[in-house]
Amino acid sequence: MKKRSILLASGVAATAAVLWLLLRPSAGDRLTLETAPAVRIAIRNSVTATGTVEPVTEVEVGTQVSGIIDKLYADYNDVVKAGQLIAEMDKVTLQAELESAQAELAASETEYEYQLKNYTRTRTLHEKELVSEAEYDQALYLYEKAHNAYRQSQASIVKVKRNLGYATITSPIDGVVISRAVEEGQTVAAGFETPTLFTIANDLTRMRVIADVDEADIGQVADGQRVEFTVDAYPDDTFAGTVEQVRLEATTESSVVTYEVVITAHNPELKLKPGLTANVTVYTLEKEDALAVPTKALRFVPDKELLAGLDMTLTPAAGTPELGQREIWVRNGRTLEARMVTTGAASGDKTEVTGQLAEGEEVVTGLAIAEPSVRPAAAERSPFMPSPPGGKNKMR
Repeated sequence: MKKRSILLASGVAATAAVLWLLLRPSAGDRLTLETAPAVRIAIRNSVTATGTVEPVTEVEVGTQVSGIIDKLYADYNDVVKAGQLIAEMDKVTLQAELESAQAELAASETEYEYQLKNYTRTRTLHEKELVSEAEYDQALYLYEKAHNAYRQSQASIVKVKRNLGYATITSPIDGVVISRAVEEGQTVAAGFETPTLFTIANDLTRMRVIADVDEADIGQVADGQRVEFTVDAYPDDTFAGTVEQVRLEATTESSVVTYEVVITAHNPELKLKPGLTANVTVYTLEKEDALAVPTKALRFVPDKELLAGLDMTLTPAAGTPELGQREIWVRNGRTLEARMVTTGAASGDKTEVTGQLAEGEEVVTGLAIAEPSVRPAAAERSPFMPSPPGGKNKMR
């Protein structure tokens, strides 16, 4: 057992020795200093979302009265003006109600005038003490009752006339009919909800996108930011817009919280149609010509012993660093100089910096060890094997 262990240990040592001979670094292997220049870049941070294209102003036209649609004067895509007749309802029933209300008004007016005269006469006699208190009170009661009935009839006829006016439906705005929900002869019932007959968009050359932005990104979105979006109908076109409003009401669906962001966009060619799905990119930060360095340069901390092996010297930063400043190292020949900078926005693997740094200066990003050159061992060949082409096989 002991002899077996000695043999095993000898084998491991021999294997380690062979590996060391094969993989040991050559004399040329050494540490290298990694640097990168400070460059000017454009920094753009963005938030993506999806939304729906809608007209900026959209009005649903309905009816306040129940009845049958008699005539339609507007259809899909028709251009209409404010006050233009677009539909009429059957007015027979409403006209009959008006005539009935007018008759009731005339009757109540006649009764009121009669009771007024009777009350005036009774009051005169009562002042001369020619009628009793009971007769005077009766005359007063009948007069006030007739007066109230007359006023009620006046109010009723106003309501009936208004309902008759509702039977003539006109466009409330200038625009385009994008939806028609009824047909001629269809009965509509105005109950707790006003039935919608038409949907009219004010101006289709100006549209908006209602985008749902995730709660993790909404803090970066603000009014006035630039927006680009695409729609599946025109995959090769990119539309421009602007954030107009960030709504405070949150929407929760399947435990996902989103906020609505209103984006306005011009639509001169009328390519954007109501209801299209938009893939939105909101540019939350845009900086042109920003001085930037690799982000890992801000994490580099020099090691004096390692740098001494590279024959490099360190020069500390001059002055006292201000609040929020960070140290960055710039290579100047065989010297590393410390500079104090203030970091800004990040874009990918680069970070904006301002302070004691100029464009083109080489900043140190780290130390690297050159890969060791591996010398393969000489291949051993049996003297009994044939030589490679062009070689000689000598047997001695």
